[in-house]
Amino acid sequence: MPSKVLLNKPALSHEKSLKTLVENRTIFSLEHCELNIFETYEKSELVPLKFNDLVVTSMLRGKKIMHLFDEPSFDYLPGETVIVPSNVEMKIDFPEASTANPTQCIALAIDHDIISETLHFLNEKYPKEGRNNLWKLDHENYFFYNNVELAGTINKLIKECMGDSITKDAIADLTLQELIIRIIQTQTARRFENEKYLDISSPITPCVEFIRKNIRESINLKDLSDKACMSTTSFYRYFKREMGMSPIEFILNEKIKYAKKLLSNPNLHVNEVSYATGFEDCNYFIRLFKKYEGVTPKQYQLMNFNP
Repeated sequence: MPSKVLLNKPALSHEKSLKTLVENRTIFSLEHCELNIFETYEKSELVPLKFNDLVVTSMLRGKKIMHLFDEPSFDYLPGETVIVPSNVEMKIDFPEASTANPTQCIALAIDHDIISETLHFLNEKYPKEGRNNLWKLDHENYFFYNNVELAGTINKLIKECMGDSITKDAIADLTLQELIIRIIQTQTARRFENEKYLDISSPITPCVEFIRKNIRESINLKDLSDKACMSTTSFYRYFKREMGMSPIEFILNEKIKYAKKLLSNPNLHVNEVSYATGFEDCNYFIRLFKKYEGVTPKQYQLMNFNP
């Protein structure tokens, strides 16, 4: 399971200021976005919610069950984000909400014009490789875990929306542009997590396949740029723009993902897993794994062992 980054949690409302125990709503309105903070203090089912604009929702506390797009319902937890197009109704269950364990999430409604302007700017300034390959939000790829960059951008927006600076609209507009780019990059990286969704027209695809086939080896930037038929400098810039991370960061992500798969075998020693994922220094592997996963490889192995 990929790592996910939690957002900073705004303080909960005072009990006397609650308007309702289900989806109590606090609104911060700016020129091109509206930040909604929802809190729920009692169990409930199939609570409807719909916005006129595209909305970026992120969980802060507790647990929801989301019903969306006539697809199977799914658990929605802190560290996760869902984007919902305009005028699409969500239905939400709160199976565990209580006064002692409230659910809290944000819903950031973004004006259509700033989305269009940002996408137009990206397609003009940074055109993608391939015909009809445009910067766009993928509404089918709507649920993902927050990475460090995405969480940082959302935290920045929450802070600006809740602040009282006279320049907050200008700063929020710039941060909204950043958020749109971060979401597209996160969606692109998520598509590459599943081999079924690899885009054969993308120059990144042969590189991802090469990384996965040679995960035990030491892979350098020149190997990957050759696979993409690009110069090393051009490839690095292109990869980071598309994926929101450098090629080396992607390689490390893949190695950690493969290591977690190996650690599901309780008979493998950590040093064997380290070697199998291309790390000659086991101590470095342990430090890196803990940085990504928050636990050591051995702790992860014990947590995921079901005798």
